[in-house]
Amino acid sequence: MKQNVSKFIFWTPRILAIIFILFLAMFSLDIFEGNYGFWGTILGLFMHNIPALILLAVLLISWKNEIVGGIAFILAGIFYIAWLLMTAITTGFEWYYLLWAMQISGIAFFIGIMFLIGWFKKK
Repeated sequence: MKQNVSKFIFWTPRILAIIFILFLAMFSLDIFEGNYGFWGTILGLFMHNIPALILLAVLLISWKNEIVGGIAFILAGIFYIAWLLMTAITTGFEWYYLLWAMQISGIAFFIGIMFLIGWFKKK
């Protein structure tokens, strides 16, 4: 039974992180709605995918060092909430900002906590 729990704690944050990164990368597909040309589209895709690329690098590092994933995903959630608060201050608060915060930051917090649990179990 303990082996199954260990596998669950090992694989859950990694699989969720991959799904989360793909979810974030999916938002970059709106670049194809504009008429930017080839290089403009490539630049737009790169710019839209910077957060996903950073989290992908974090995931690769945290595959072996789970503490890195735990801290980085929690910090990513905090950074997103801070960015959302700055947007709310400058443009005015909208009710759907709370949903965005729960969807993006909540998932990042959960993944970070799962990485930390795996790190504590390994110690």
